[in-house]
Amino acid sequence: MPITPLPALRAALPRHARLIGLDPGSKIIGIALSDVLLMLASPYAALPRGKLAPTAAEIRRIAEKEGAAGLVCGLPLGMDGSFGPAAQAAKDWAMAVSEAAGLPVALWDERLSSSAVNRMMIEADLTRAKRARAVDAAAAAYMLQAALDATRP
Repeated sequence: MPITPLPALRAALPRHARLIGLDPGSKIIGIALSDVLLMLASPYAALPRGKLAPTAAEIRRIAEKEGAAGLVCGLPLGMDGSFGPAAQAAKDWAMAVSEAAGLPVALWDERLSSSAVNRMMIEADLTRAKRARAVDAAAAAYMLQAALDATRP
C-alpha cells in the first residue's frame, strides 16, 4: 500500500474507527491507540521488533480487536528536517507493515518523541527500570497525539 497523507487517511476512516500509532525502534516497536473520536492517543503496548510477517499479524490482530482502520508510523527526520537513512528505513518498514497488515499508513515526524517522554518520566520520578518498560508505548502515544492534534478538522 502507498503512504497516505494523514488528513486523507483520517477522512477515509469509517465512523468510530481508531488509529494505531507505531514508533518503530531498532529493538522495540511502541504501539499507541487513538480513541474513536480521534482526539486522544494512549499508550497501548510494546512489541519486540522481529520478522515482518509476525509483527504485521500482531498489528492486524490489535487493529481487529480494537476497531482500528489505519496506521500512523513515526518518521525519524533529522534535526534539520532532512530525510536521511533512518527516515528511509522507517518509511520502507511502514510500507511493508501496511501491506502485510492490510491497513493504510501515514507517516508523522517523530523527532525527539522518546526524549520528550523520557524527560516527562524523569520529572515524574519514575525509576530507570519503570521508564524502560513504558517509554516505547508512551513515545508512540506522544507521536500519535501530535499527529491527531495537527490534523484535527
